[in-house]
Amino acid sequence: MTITTAQRSDAVQLWSVRRTYGTGDNAVTALDGVTLGFPTGTFTTVMGPSGSGKSTLLLCAAGLERPTEGTVVVADTDLGPLTERARTILRRDRIGFVFQSFNLVSALTAEQNVALPLRLAGRRPDPGIVRRALSEVGLADRATHRPGQLSGGQQQRVAVARALITRPAVVFADEPTGALDTVSSREVLRLLRDLVDTHGHTVIMVSHDPVAAAYADRLVLLADGRVADVTGALDAGSIAARMAGLETRE
Repeated sequence: MTITTAQRSDAVQLWSVRRTYGTGDNAVTALDGVTLGFPTGTFTTVMGPSGSGKSTLLLCAAGLERPTEGTVVVADTDLGPLTERARTILRRDRIGFVFQSFNLVSALTAEQNVALPLRLAGRRPDPGIVRRALSEVGLADRATHRPGQLSGGQQQRVAVARALITRPAVVFADEPTGALDTVSSREVLRLLRDLVDTHGHTVIMVSHDPVAAAYADRLVLLADGRVADVTGALDAGSIAARMAGLETRE
């Protein structure tokens, strides 16, 4: 598809995206005609009741799954016509991922984990750039520590540095605080907030936690695979009330 000038302000665009699993009587529609834009340099949280389609939205938006119908555009690139190899390269170079389970390699140091995406791409990591990435997440003094020597919050910050090492167009965070205690959760959320405010990164986070969602600029609420609401920043109490309303409707 042709990308207009107005659309270029969005790091990610979904147009009439539909994702169905199974066929015939067993078909389940996880996303039902979703059209959304995620502006560059913003922090968006996607929430919804269980089964609302939020995880499927992340998978389609990040190019990990192909939608049954519709168009996904990431960094001005329409993912639809791309081969699997081209999609893999785009994800490697233009998309960062932060998962609930950290996904660090236990045998590698923090700096080696951060450098891993560059090595997998066949590039020789610049030690200065790797150290700078760790410094950005407040772990310059933990570069030679392995994951087992780090707290959960520190491991997640290493994962954030790893996600940023390729300077991606967008970072997807899937329940990034789900395995952390309250103090560590707030550290990671403040870090994500700072990445947007100070460094201009684009963050799209899936979460079930209203307190986590309150760190974002925008809130996208899903229900039954459709967009139920899109709002600006809200406090945790207001977010919880909106979520309760969706669950009651369910």
